[in-house]
Amino acid sequence: MEKYELLKEKIIKFNDDRDWDQFHTPENIAKSVVIEAGELLECFQWDNENFDKEAVCEEMADVFTYLINLADRLDVDLIEVTDRKVDKNALKYPVEKAKGKNTKYNKL
Repeated sequence: MEKYELLKEKIIKFNDDRDWDQFHTPENIAKSVVIEAGELLECFQWDNENFDKEAVCEEMADVFTYLINLADRLDVDLIEVTDRKVDKNALKYPVEKAKGKNTKYNKL
């Protein structure tokens, strides 16, 4: 079994053991993703060079955990949809137009 599937099972078991699934509506999980992403951003609030990498890793893990929860709740293969999105972005941001630029695709 691949790492992602093992992690997903571990997260689901963690939630099941605590009977937390009842609180994990898609809306609540999406809110939690945003809250945790805000906490991730807070790690860089005053100094984007001297940050606490361990705190950053903890917040990244929280965001990822909630995304795995949301994908599970909505029966979405997170790896598959991310792969498709990268392919879609490659079309929106062709190398010859986007390389070295941070311009939005419709302004390239």
